[in-house]
Amino acid sequence: MTDLSLYTKIASLPDSLKSEVITFIEFLKSKKDKTVSKSRKRRVFGYAMDSVTMKPDFDAPLEDFKEYM
Repeated sequence: MTDLSLYTKIASLPDSLKSEVITFIEFLKSKKDKTVSKSRKRRVFGYAMDSVTMKPDFDAPLEDFKEYM
């Protein structure tokens, strides 16, 4: 779609819908800015260290499955 065809379609809208188009365009721009800023952040090594722990008996057989073993 060319800019000219887009402009003619927007120009043919009533004023109330034009304001909605402007709001939507601003939303799309802010959405794009957020994705750009997120992609620039670097991950920190070890950030989630010690946030997940496993119990010592993690590999122990479960009581519910004794009859199948």
